[in-house]
Amino acid sequence: MRIGYFLSSEEYTPAELIEQARGAEQAGFSALWISDHYHPWVDAQGQSSFVWSTIGAISQVCSLPITTAVTCPTVRIHPAVIAQAAATSAVLTGGKFRLGVGTGEALNEHIFGDAWPEADVRLEMLEEAIAIMRELWKGGVVSHRGKHYTVENARIYTLPEKPVEILVSGFGPKAVEVAARIGDGYVSTMPDGELVSQFRSQGGGEKVAQAGFKAAFAGSEQEGARIAYEKWPNAGVPGELSQVLPSPKHFEQASQLVTPDMVKEAFVCGNDPQAHLEMIDQYAKAGFDEIYVANTGPNWQGLFDLYAAKVLPGHR
Repeated sequence: MRIGYFLSSEEYTPAELIEQARGAEQAGFSALWISDHYHPWVDAQGQSSFVWSTIGAISQVCSLPITTAVTCPTVRIHPAVIAQAAATSAVLTGGKFRLGVGTGEALNEHIFGDAWPEADVRLEMLEEAIAIMRELWKGGVVSHRGKHYTVENARIYTLPEKPVEILVSGFGPKAVEVAARIGDGYVSTMPDGELVSQFRSQGGGEKVAQAGFKAAFAGSEQEGARIAYEKWPNAGVPGELSQVLPSPKHFEQASQLVTPDMVKEAFVCGNDPQAHLEMIDQYAKAGFDEIYVANTGPNWQGLFDLYAAKVLPGHR
């Protein structure tokens, strides 16, 4: 099993993300996830840098593989542009970049004032976007006139030796079916063994399945829970609200219905290595191959030290 570290673009400055990437490699983590957002979920998180600049910088100070978790290549940025960004990232990382994709959230994608499509349409757009990107990575001149996108005489000149792998996010049966059918892997944030089984049985087979969870390292569980609730109250927002609410302000309003105990259930709080091992075990039992942990709050070095000493040795 591979255990990686999840870089939260919504909470940390680009310089801090670069520092965390270096620290994660030194601690013994095997890979990196990095989020791709235009906005943070709530203002308390306070950041949201352009992920492609950050990936380029990380590639020069850290040798770990990087996966976006996840990029929406459908509304805010045209898939032909994402194809170029992903290809350049793969070149900079020596082929160790994977493009995690999903259907996105209104929070990040509505900024041009376009209508936010319903879920089935977003999945349809994602399929067409993936097809365009893969065609561009073949290296020829591409023209495409589809239902959702037009590409005219486009060619990507800076290409990695092998096409970028695309991992598809899915939290329900329809999205998991798409991931199994067209993805090079599957991405989730829930230890749901049924969805992993669906992915594998519907075409995913032995392709990689990745998942991530959040932690709040602190001197006590209580202090970690306080940090988690302060920074990520949106972790308790239920159902499809995370896909349709359009701004941090709206997430803050919805988060007023979230209690500290609800957020605590979604995090590993404090400094007990057994709590981290138990969370990792949940995802392992669900069938995931790679598990990524994100720290929230200022104590990421404490989490790195904990994992280096007491969590990672048993999984290397």
